[in-house]
Amino acid sequence: MTNKITLSQLETFLWESADILRGNMDASEYKDYIFGMLFLKRLSDAFAEERERVIAHYVQTGKSLEAAEVLANDHDEYAKTFFVPEIARWDNLKDLKHDIGSELNKATEAIEEHNTSLEGVLISIDFNIKNKLSDKKLQDLLSHFSKYRLRNEDFESPDLLGNAYEYLIKQFADSAGKKGGEFYTPSEVVWLLVSLLKPHAGMTIYDPTVGSGGMLIQARNYLAKNHEDARNLSLFGQEMNLNTWAICKMNMFLHGVTNADIKKGDTIRDPQHTKSGELMLFDRVLANPPFSLAKWGKDEADADKFGRFPYGTPPKDTGDLAFVQHMIASLNQNGRMGVVVPHGVLFRAASEKEIRKGIINDDYLDAVIGLPSGLFYGTGIPAALLIIDKNKPEVRKNKIIFINAELEYEEGKNQNKLREIDIEKIIKTYDEYQDTKRYSKVVELEQIKENDYNLNIRRYADTSPPPEQFDTRAILNGGVPISEINDDYIQETLMGFDVSCVFNKRDENYYDFKPEIESKEQLRDFATDASNEIIAQLERWWDKYKTSLHEINTQLQTAEATMWNYLEELGYE
Repeated sequence: MTNKITLSQLETFLWESADILRGNMDASEYKDYIFGMLFLKRLSDAFAEERERVIAHYVQTGKSLEAAEVLANDHDEYAKTFFVPEIARWDNLKDLKHDIGSELNKATEAIEEHNTSLEGVLISIDFNIKNKLSDKKLQDLLSHFSKYRLRNEDFESPDLLGNAYEYLIKQFADSAGKKGGEFYTPSEVVWLLVSLLKPHAGMTIYDPTVGSGGMLIQARNYLAKNHEDARNLSLFGQEMNLNTWAICKMNMFLHGVTNADIKKGDTIRDPQHTKSGELMLFDRVLANPPFSLAKWGKDEADADKFGRFPYGTPPKDTGDLAFVQHMIASLNQNGRMGVVVPHGVLFRAASEKEIRKGIINDDYLDAVIGLPSGLFYGTGIPAALLIIDKNKPEVRKNKIIFINAELEYEEGKNQNKLREIDIEKIIKTYDEYQDTKRYSKVVELEQIKENDYNLNIRRYADTSPPPEQFDTRAILNGGVPISEINDDYIQETLMGFDVSCVFNKRDENYYDFKPEIESKEQLRDFATDASNEIIAQLERWWDKYKTSLHEINTQLQTAEATMWNYLEELGYE
């Protein structure tokens, strides 16, 4: 094959497959069938590629073609991929005409019978639902997925299929709306969290609410970006939703990860990553648990046999700090973790305050980072990141850094987004561990205790601007105060902008707008290189100072005289 498949080609191809199923089911439903069909095709093509290699190897050793083909049916020959039985190979699926759903179910069952690590992944997808998946629709899907061969040699880059799958997951999350949050965390937030935790080769990484596996994949991407061996990570995760667990397993395979330990089940009620009756401990733990989950398992937590809740258990209808404590309990003595939480976790009282108190007094909490609102599927509320370190460096002991990034983002139609510059600023501020005006503050634990263990971010790093200045003389007589223009906060907005393009200097204390600027709308014509923020500030000065009270009074007197002239002409005295 001479022309390699590009990422944009593959993304378009995969998203077009969704067009076939749109109409009688929504994205939260049809995503499973698209994922399942893609997985079947990739499994079959990867197996066919490896089978040809096995046959060629035996032919080279002197075996006949017939003998080599027989030997290629041995499961042990496929250590690098999954064994696909005859019934599930694409050549036997692509031309199915009748009872296609039933035949596809048989194919997925056969694959799982021959590959125990895939047990439950494919059979969770039922292709034999006649009222939603007619033979015609399934034929169209099979025909569509036959357009491209999905072997490693066909891809422009090694992780092409995995990246395209991530794209597909995001597109389905966008389409599913609120339900999208159940299986997908925006990649920018994930990358920020991973970058703050800085995993390295040889580490163990764990996500107790793994969803579709994005955080584990991004941990591998972080290593690759930093020129470390991305294969040298041990990945672990647990997911309660069966369909989402299956998506995660497929995600791992399509990224070339065959050794990730992804378990099914409720992490709080039944943690699966244990050893000799104890929790397994990890180097890095990261998660985006469901916000303020009700009925999360308080009764079971109160009788927890793993000792995960030394600071107490949260209320039965808000499980956030149950997940946080499970994560802390899953860290080794040098481990670090990051978790996404709603802001209520930072200041709610009663049992949640006692849990915060315990974590803070043990000096585990390293950073509290406020994120912009509207980043996550299913909720417009802002969230925060908690960074916890079981073994803080000396310079960070008995301190917490608060970072308030709530104002720095790209506004979107349905969702807001962290830009690369926003992510880099958070990471740089966290790493340098320094105060930044209206952005970050390093706070001693004693101050936290004096504030009754309240972690409300604005209490420590407030982004609110200072009160607006009003110059009485300028309001009475016009003119923009030079002292106001030179104010530190205003200068942050102006960012070196030369105000002389719109102002003439009246004296040592005031500027006047240039006389040729006759309306507020003309400001843009004179301040041609100004940003929208600078134009907005100029417009505020125009509204506040351009027309003085003295001028208004003169205009009022003129208008009154004109009115009396009209009245006299009409015969009124």
